[in-house]
Amino acid sequence: MLPATTERVSLHSAASASRKIRNETQARIAYLARHPGEIPTRLAELDREWDIERSLEANASSLAFTGIVLGATLDRRWLVLPALVTAFLFQHAIQGWCPPLPILRRLGFRTASEIEQERHALKALRGDFARIGQAEDRAAAAFQAARV
Repeated sequence: MLPATTERVSLHSAASASRKIRNETQARIAYLARHPGEIPTRLAELDREWDIERSLEANASSLAFTGIVLGATLDRRWLVLPALVTAFLFQHAIQGWCPPLPILRRLGFRTASEIEQERHALKALRGDFARIGQAEDRAAAAFQAARV
């Protein structure tokens, strides 16, 4: 059975790497709870943060393209590189694991879900969700709170 999209990476990450990422996120949230004026800046940073999927895709496509160029211009044996890269990328899509994953996790790359957890916590601290219950159109207010 295939793991859920939100669980693929965490199931194949070292517990220590996941714990470090979680602790750093909790520390940032605690800091921003004491410094709420900095929340908009952090939310903007989260908008620009690359999640682990994007990083893997960028690295894989760079390696595959390099292998194709080298295979076409220098030596056909370089074509093994894009074959391996795409195989590992497919494995990651299905299982959530590929060779660079442990390295990227140790470097602090987070999943989109982990980034969104921090975003929602900061929006809750800012009071974005408190307005929903007071709004005349609660659905529109909820949608707006989720967007910003």
